[in-house]
Amino acid sequence: MAKANLRQRILLGMLAYLVLLTLAVIAYGAITNEYAERLVWRAILASELDYLAERRSQDPAAAWHDTASMRLYDGSPGRTIPTDLQALTPGLYDDIEHDGMPIAALVRDIDGRRAVLTIDITDFEQHEEHLARVVMGAALAMTFLLGLAVWLSVNHLVRPLNAFTRQIGDLRPDQPGQEVSLPHTASSDLDAIAEALNGYLRRNDRFVERERAFIDSASHELRTPIAVISGAAEIALTQPDVTPDVHQRLERIQRTASHVEQLISLLLVLAKEPAQLGKASDRIALDQLLPEIVDDHRHLLEDKALTVRVDPLPASEIQAPLAIVQAAIGNLLRNAIENSDRGEIRVRLEAPATVVIDDPGHGMSPEEISAIYAKLARGGGDRGGGGIGLDLISRLCEHLHWQLRFDSAPGRGTTTTLRF
Repeated sequence: MAKANLRQRILLGMLAYLVLLTLAVIAYGAITNEYAERLVWRAILASELDYLAERRSQDPAAAWHDTASMRLYDGSPGRTIPTDLQALTPGLYDDIEHDGMPIAALVRDIDGRRAVLTIDITDFEQHEEHLARVVMGAALAMTFLLGLAVWLSVNHLVRPLNAFTRQIGDLRPDQPGQEVSLPHTASSDLDAIAEALNGYLRRNDRFVERERAFIDSASHELRTPIAVISGAAEIALTQPDVTPDVHQRLERIQRTASHVEQLISLLLVLAKEPAQLGKASDRIALDQLLPEIVDDHRHLLEDKALTVRVDPLPASEIQAPLAIVQAAIGNLLRNAIENSDRGEIRVRLEAPATVVIDDPGHGMSPEEISAIYAKLARGGGDRGGGGIGLDLISRLCEHLHWQLRFDSAPGRGTTTTLRF
């Protein structure tokens, strides 16, 4: 379930607060109105009964005259207390029904006789209902207007944050000199966060630059011993007493030194200008290159009951850096050999330009395969083999638009697919 963003949380919180505040105001108004209404009815009815009691204390024969809205029931002739009012005890009653109309009634004992004075409050109830509708409508309108104001305010508040988020999402790890900027309407807190992030980006640029300088220096340092190895192998090959077996091994040394020198050059490009990697491409016949790579790795099989079989290879040609293709396929083959103890490793070529390596190794569970993909996505990880490792292969695949996939099951080996 997706989490609510900051704007949604603020809006929901403010709207909930407005609704609760509105309900509280309406409830307080209703309670206050009810209390005031009872005070009014008590004052009106009590004053009338007080006046009647005073008159009768002076003149026992004083009569009460009903009005259009007020009636007196005291048990005298013609003023018998109605049945529905006889059970009322002394006190004030409002919002009760009598003869189908709402009334307020004050019950009191006068000269030992029960007296009930009622007042018709039909008009008042109608006005009260109308006022309640007006208040409710006003409350809803006020809630809507306040909600709209809150929505506009929150949008204005989080707009710099959204722009900040988009800028962070647009940052590219392979581009130096990047920074984020905020509009002048941003808060000081966001300014502080942006400045901290920009400081981190500057420090990261300096770190990457130092790493690239180190790679450049190390690569140049490696070229000298590789050149010595290549030259020594070339001189040794000219000696007349070299046996065929030694001659073959010297040729492998010379060929490997040449490949390593090319690989160093390409790694320099990868470290400095990855976009230039594809420009150092060669036209490669994969069906001719695969047997050579397999032969270069057969010495890894000497201590194992393991063989490598190359299926009949269809003609397949690609445009790519030769040293990178050799290193990528060679590393995957080396991993397959080092993770297998016995049986047969099968190497085949499928269309379009896809190298498939089946090994009889221990295999991997779906969780282990997911872990490898996660490591590749983070730019790290290795299945334990030597060479440039799966992490560097994954970077090469990313820059050259190759696809690397693993299919496996525990105890059933692994199928590695590299599509160029």
